[in-house]
Amino acid sequence: MVKSASILPTLAAHQGPTSTLFSSQIAAYKPYTYFAALASCEPSQTLAWNCGVKCDSRHNFVPVASGGNGDSVQYWYVGYDTSLSRVIVAYQGTDHTKIESLLTNANILFGDLDPVLFPSLRSDIQTHSGFRDAHARSAKDVLAAVREAIRDSGFKTVAVVGNSLGGALALISSVHLRLWLSKSMVINTVTYGMPRVGNQEFVDYVNRYRGNTRITNKDDIVPTLPGRSLGYAHADLEVHIVDNNNWVQCDGQDNTKAECTIGYVENIFNGNFNDHRGK
Repeated sequence: MVKSASILPTLAAHQGPTSTLFSSQIAAYKPYTYFAALASCEPSQTLAWNCGVKCDSRHNFVPVASGGNGDSVQYWYVGYDTSLSRVIVAYQGTDHTKIESLLTNANILFGDLDPVLFPSLRSDIQTHSGFRDAHARSAKDVLAAVREAIRDSGFKTVAVVGNSLGGALALISSVHLRLWLSKSMVINTVTYGMPRVGNQEFVDYVNRYRGNTRITNKDDIVPTLPGRSLGYAHADLEVHIVDNNNWVQCDGQDNTKAECTIGYVENIFNGNFNDHRGK
């Protein structure tokens, strides 16, 4: 079932403190930046791990499976990194020229999550119906690959990553995987330029488990979409790269302080799409 988000009230931001990250904290995100970027490579390349310099930078990665066609199904890959002791799940982003229209359409709809893929979730937990459908197309294959990677590696932590639309799929995937993997597994999510994905109930569910970091860049407009006036919200926590290239941790949901994304991009006219592309 889907329902219009247009009549919902603007959700209140959940404020928290801000702090500037140290260089060692920033460096810890670098491997995930590579993994997210590599999700744009053809599945044949990620499965063979022969996608050039970026693959070479993660030479301890062991690919397990890959898929998608880059059109109706976003590219994805799964494997494990022996230096990080983590299983990695990565989702392809989308063409930057298409993401804005997808996120600003006046008829954006929330959708119920498939009870077969998401058993036991409350019915009021909803996401953007397009993101939900995009995730569902590869969900079973990704889950099977993650289980294989866990068996092969013995690792107890899964990191799910993605950029832009890939970040939205990564966040939904982290919820899906948590429902199907052992409760002893730790699941972390690291996303880049991720739009808002779901309603307040979805965000509250995500925040129960922590381990979610969304990295945003300067005046990138995409993390401000779809709007809060449509009932959408962001989960904790944001790390915002500001104009002087400091990385600022913004605790809370949709922190509106000046050094966080909402403080930078007060409305869609203040955004800069070059910042979504990392320029």
